[in-house]
Amino acid sequence: MLHIKLVYLEDELGNSWRNDFSECENLSIIKGDITKIKSDAVVSPANSFGFMDGGLDWHLSERFGWHLQDELQLKIAQLDEKELLIGRSITLETGDSEVPFLISAPTMRVPMSFNIATSVNAFLAMKAILIACINNPKIETVTIPGLCTGCGRMPFHIASNQMFLAYDEIINRNYKQYETFGDTQKYQYRLNEKGLIWDY
Repeated sequence: MLHIKLVYLEDELGNSWRNDFSECENLSIIKGDITKIKSDAVVSPANSFGFMDGGLDWHLSERFGWHLQDELQLKIAQLDEKELLIGRSITLETGDSEVPFLISAPTMRVPMSFNIATSVNAFLAMKAILIACINNPKIETVTIPGLCTGCGRMPFHIASNQMFLAYDEIINRNYKQYETFGDTQKYQYRLNEKGLIWDY
């Protein structure tokens, strides 16, 4: 069974995870440097065009080599969309025995802070990450940072909630069913209380 390692630096994020994931057994919450934790895969919460030269991605590039950015961008160029959409992922081999895979799962189309905090991007990225792990039999452990909490400036408790709800769907198979359009709106608000359904 997949074991998930959630890694944080800010205590507020760690506390939010401990609250939201309190009943999850196949999961560890760790304070530390994500580039120094051994696992089968580590997550790069990148952008849709594969640039890995800022924020956490810079540290991952320094750890595993800048060739990964080139490989990622080559794979993105082969996609029909020519960009890696939020809610999708690409898995790369790192050549590193301690962390053999890197999962690129965009949390934003381009590096920005505007509108990310009110989005559901952490939810979509987390779903993509977990699906990638489930579909790869070589990945039994994955290390995941906070999603949208850096450059995106999403409040920690909202990002944590979105990540858990994605976990609940993909790992627990607790998929939501909606009888009305209004039900989808209610769940959208549950994902992000700061998001707007209508602006008029």
